[in-house]
Amino acid sequence: MADRKVVIIGSGPAGLTAALYAARANLSPLLIEGLEAGGQLMLTTMVENWPGYRDGIMGPDLMAEMRAQAERFGTEVIQGNVKSVDLQMRPFTLSFGDGRTAVTTESLIIATGASARWLEIGSDRKLSGHGVSTCATCDGYFFRGKPIAVIGGGDSAVEEAVYLTKFASKVTVVHRRDTLRASKIMQDKAFANPKIEFIWDSEVAEVKDLAKGEVTGIVLRNLKTGHLSEVPLDGVFIAIGHTPNTTLFKGQVDLDGNGYIVTHHGTRTNIPGVFAAGDVQDHIYRQAITAAGSGCMAALDAERYLEHLPEIDESTDSAACATLVP
Repeated sequence: MADRKVVIIGSGPAGLTAALYAARANLSPLLIEGLEAGGQLMLTTMVENWPGYRDGIMGPDLMAEMRAQAERFGTEVIQGNVKSVDLQMRPFTLSFGDGRTAVTTESLIIATGASARWLEIGSDRKLSGHGVSTCATCDGYFFRGKPIAVIGGGDSAVEEAVYLTKFASKVTVVHRRDTLRASKIMQDKAFANPKIEFIWDSEVAEVKDLAKGEVTGIVLRNLKTGHLSEVPLDGVFIAIGHTPNTTLFKGQVDLDGNGYIVTHHGTRTNIPGVFAAGDVQDHIYRQAITAAGSGCMAALDAERYLEHLPEIDESTDSAACATLVP
C-alpha cells in the first residue's frame, strides 16, 4: 500500500494550485518544495495580471498566500529535493538521497517548472554573485546609481530592464536580433524609458573581469560584422529564457525535443497516474495564471484517476504495465 494518494513535486503556481485542489478533494497531498521554492514568481516584483488583485501583488507575497491557502486545507509541505523516481510500477517511489525514507504514492503531479538559462561562456557563471545575476528583484538594490546590462529580448528581459531603472544609472539591453520579442506593451514601456538603451545584433563574448573577481564590463560581438567592443558597467542580468527541470524524469516520462514533458488529454503523461503541470510542460504561454490553471487540471485528473484505480487494476493493469516496462 502506498504512503500517499498523491504527491506533488514543485511549489510554484502549478504545484500549489494542484495541492489546493487535491487537498479540498480530501486526498491529503504531500508537496515537495524542491530547490527553487515558490518557482519563478519568487523572482518577480509586481504581478499585475493575476485576476483579483486590481492594484497588483508582489510575486513572493502571492506565493506565500497560495502556500498558506493550500496548507489550510490539509496539504503537507516539506522541504527537500527528490533525487530519483521509479515510475515503472505502482506505487511510484520517490527517493531523496539525504537519508530520509523514500515516499511511495499512487499518483504523481510533476510541477518542477523551469530554471533560468546562463550564457554558458564561463565568465558569467564564475562571476555569479559578484556582479552577474539572473534575478533583478533579488539583486537590483545592490546596483544603485551604477550602469548595468540586461541580456535578452523577451518579456522577462524587458520587464527586468524596466524594473532595474529604479536603481541603476543606466540600463543597456543587449539582444541578438534587431527587434525585441517582448509583448508590445512591454516594448512601449522600455522605449519610453530614458534610462534604457539598446544594443542590437550582438551577443556577449565575455564578462569582465575574472582577475578582479567582479564585473567591470562586457565584451560584445556584433553578429553581423564580427566586430568586438567593450561596454564598461558594474552589473549583468541574464534573462535569456529557461530550461525545463525534467532531468529527473528522463527515460521514464516522454519529453519533447526541448526537454518539456509531453502531455495529452489534459495533463496526462505517457505513464498512467503521472501528470504534469506548469512551465515543465508549457513552453508556449508560460504565465502564472496558465500554470495555476494546469495545476488545477492536474489535480482533477489525478482525482479521477484515483477514483477509477480499482477498475484500472482489474481491467487494464496488465496493458499499462506492458507499456511501462521495457
